[in-house]
Amino acid sequence: MRHFFTFLLFAFFQISIAQNLTIPPKNYVDSVKIENAVKRQNNKFPLSDQSNSKGWKFLKKFSDEFNAKKINTEIWYPNNPGWKGRQPTFFHGSNVSLEDGELVFRVNQHGNEKLPEGYTHSTGFIKSKNKFLYGYFEAEGKLMDAPWVSGFWMTNVGRDWWTEIDICENAPGLYYNRHDLNSNIHVFRAPKDKGDIKKHFSRTKKYYFPLELQADYHVWGLEWTPEYIRFFIDGILFREAKNTHWHQPLEVNFNCESNKWFGALPDDNRLDGEYHVKYFRVWEPKK
Repeated sequence: MRHFFTFLLFAFFQISIAQNLTIPPKNYVDSVKIENAVKRQNNKFPLSDQSNSKGWKFLKKFSDEFNAKKINTEIWYPNNPGWKGRQPTFFHGSNVSLEDGELVFRVNQHGNEKLPEGYTHSTGFIKSKNKFLYGYFEAEGKLMDAPWVSGFWMTNVGRDWWTEIDICENAPGLYYNRHDLNSNIHVFRAPKDKGDIKKHFSRTKKYYFPLELQADYHVWGLEWTPEYIRFFIDGILFREAKNTHWHQPLEVNFNCESNKWFGALPDDNRLDGEYHVKYFRVWEPKK
């Protein structure tokens, strides 16, 4: 009997290790108080600042309501011109469309076209042709209920300078991620006069969202200034970070992708997922 209990303890220990390797423990910083969600009064100003107390100026030229028949190529690259995608998911233009006033991302719409070696599935990506330095960036979207990450983020990859701000990077299509609100800012490299960073670092935080993130539309907002970086969902400020390195003009990205750190790897039984975006709006700060 003693040997039997010893075996059970050993088996339980091994299972616990395996689970931790597969699904990391949740280290939530805080819980989002959804009762503080802001009710929209107008579309002129950010949801979190409906009275425009900070004097935001709307940049219509670079914003998009996604109500045309096809992607506006004056604003967007209809695919990522410099990145094929994180294997095993390839970025393919067939997965992006405009339908009923929304930007829609799907999976595996590439038909019989053979994907490059190492890729088994495809999703979509659009990237802004303009770069922005500071401002307020907002999009309303319904995340994909399938095992891919839905993204709304900013980056600029240069030889000497590469930074990133993730406004929305979540995979609630996986049941154990449904309440995870992720927030991350990265510096991959920076020149001598901007911090002299040669090794990648990130500042990651995870928040508990009381509702299932994939179940409805949410408004994602970023207030980016020389002093701080603030993250919003539905007008609720849930994170503020001191801006120590993020002073590089950045492009705006919308995409879906595989990401093993989220457990977001393709599932052939769940290829009907869709990521919808109602609009993208950007404001410049008061000068």
